[in-house]
Amino acid sequence: MTADDARSALLGCGPVSEETPFGPDVLVYKVRSKMFATLGFEDEIGRMNLKCDPDRAIELRDEYPAILPGYHMSKKHWNTVVLDGSVSSSLIREMIENSYRLVVAGLPAKVRAEL
Repeated sequence: MTADDARSALLGCGPVSEETPFGPDVLVYKVRSKMFATLGFEDEIGRMNLKCDPDRAIELRDEYPAILPGYHMSKKHWNTVVLDGSVSSSLIREMIENSYRLVVAGLPAKVRAEL
């Protein structure tokens, strides 16, 4: 999956905003002002932070060298995915959707109902 593909998948999750609060090199994706992903570049390779269930986060890190503890994030709840082609696009899409769902689940019931 390329960074452009990842960006499209992130924006396709639902009512999502794309912001740059950390500067132009890191895109931040939010649902109702709550961050569920970041997308940045290091040495021209895309890197994405995604929220994850703590147990699943560890499983993914153990299985894929390109999935690391979340860079500048809670290592328990976030993973960094290096978009180097070694992780399947379908798994990355699944991780994006899961991150979005986890953040939505933490929103107040009234806000969830609006989504």
